[in-house]
Amino acid sequence: MEEEFLLVDTASGRTSVRADAVLARLQDTDLTKFHAELAATQVEAASGPCTTVAELGQALQQARATLAKAAEEIGVGLVSRGTPAKPSLQPIVRLTNPRFHRILDAYAGVVEHYEACGCHVHVGVPDRETGVRILNHLRPWLPTLLALSANSPDNGYASWRMVEQSRFPGSGVPPTFTSVADYDAHVARMVASGTLVDRTQSFWLARLSSKWPTVEFRAADAAATVEDAMLQAALSRALVHTAALDDEPRPVRDDVCAAAVWAASRYGLDGAAVDPWRECRVPATAMLDRLLEHVTPALSERGELALVHDLVGQRV
Repeated sequence: MEEEFLLVDTASGRTSVRADAVLARLQDTDLTKFHAELAATQVEAASGPCTTVAELGQALQQARATLAKAAEEIGVGLVSRGTPAKPSLQPIVRLTNPRFHRILDAYAGVVEHYEACGCHVHVGVPDRETGVRILNHLRPWLPTLLALSANSPDNGYASWRMVEQSRFPGSGVPPTFTSVADYDAHVARMVASGTLVDRTQSFWLARLSSKWPTVEFRAADAAATVEDAMLQAALSRALVHTAALDDEPRPVRDDVCAAAVWAASRYGLDGAAVDPWRECRVPATAMLDRLLEHVTPALSERGELALVHDLVGQRV
């Protein structure tokens, strides 16, 4: 799991351009590696591979404590939230990395003040062909993962982070792919068209990792608590395992999936969702119930069903 955090000035509450100072106080461990982000107001903690949700929770708790201590030592606070309550008044883009230069040049004002933070879950898959097939199964469930995670309220939206992310080309639910070759060709076309900086970049809510043999979930806002992050991890892995055993997925329309993402960002779990199969509005909690029913066998097999229901109960 990769968790992104904001650094904030403890007096004003505004995000603080102190990422380099915080990172200089940290050392990677077997459990966690710490990284810089495009914005100098953000830091990332990436866990190592874990086989149980409990193990992951311990790694996340330790990483957060380590980051918070380093931030406190230089007089700033650590916040896990999808977007800042008070954005920085200073330039935030780190230009020490050549790739960051290319990103700023490509997207200009879209990234100049982009301080959105996500909670990314990587789930191992045996090969990329299987990964692409799983991506096709995940499409209708990604908006519900977003709604469950919503943690960036602003301007009447439960997840303002997703509104900001929608300004990037190709954001949202990934299209359906026929094969790995089709997936790679799609990414190559977007790079050739100038809408992606390189082949390692995409803005889909789920994708094949360019670095690891994993499917990477990118739907969730930064998790307010370790328990919220554990819930995203458990559901993401259960969705992958369920998809691996399923036949061809029932197709859903791209425009309906886009409507579902919008509804999830607007209301979270506290209003309407879009049922991608029936193509109509339903309570967001009804889609969450349907998701839980869908992955119950996978959760039961790993002994995580009771834990997930308890964690869901803390969110709803």
